[in-house]
Amino acid sequence: MARGCLCCLKYMMFIFNLIFWLCGCGLLGVGIWLSVSQGSFATFSPSFPSLSAANMVIAIGAIVMVTGFLGCLGAIKENKCLLLSFFIVLLIILLAELILLILFFVYSDKVSENAKQDLKDGLALYNTDNNIGLRNAWNIIQAEWKCCGVTGYTDWHEALKEKVVPDRCCQEHYQECGRNSTNMFWTRGCYEKVEEWLEDNKHLLGTIGMCILVVQVRCVLVCFSITQHVKCNGDNERACLVWFC
Repeated sequence: MARGCLCCLKYMMFIFNLIFWLCGCGLLGVGIWLSVSQGSFATFSPSFPSLSAANMVIAIGAIVMVTGFLGCLGAIKENKCLLLSFFIVLLIILLAELILLILFFVYSDKVSENAKQDLKDGLALYNTDNNIGLRNAWNIIQAEWKCCGVTGYTDWHEALKEKVVPDRCCQEHYQECGRNSTNMFWTRGCYEKVEEWLEDNKHLLGTIGMCILVVQVRCVLVCFSITQHVKCNGDNERACLVWFC
């Protein structure tokens, strides 16, 4: 029974991490494509120019791919070194998520104010030549969410140093409509819209976050169980496996 339990755990971990690795490859590919085709895609913050959507997707994809590779190969080979590396990486990711979550809730007001100011500063990059991705991102957000600027359309006046807004801020969109001060613009800021969306979907987001946490903890336990088996031999093998099964 102990041997069957181990075999089941091993192949479950292998399949899960194979899917994980494939998802990481996909994210990495999408990130590279965004970086090449869109330049600094969605670099909203001038304080962190490298923190673009493309770079974030590349970083997440690379971490997911490496983690999945370690778990996949470690499980099928029952390699102690790979399993230990997988265990440590998962534990670091889990602890980092918990620390960031705690810091976010403790300093939520300060984070919100700093994010607003940084996004406002980033509006100045809208018309620059090497930020086509940022321009496209703002156009999509403002058109889809029916919002303008960070806290309001006047944010664009301050950023662009003239009383104009992007055409996507117009309630009736047409070419150069943002330069006509008599037009009606969306009055609500995009930051407020994002906060409203997060509030409306907090239960769904909380459920997804909890599922991810459960999966991560389960992976840590499975990895620990297989690692314990690798350490064990002879008469002690059964004792090492029964506790988990």
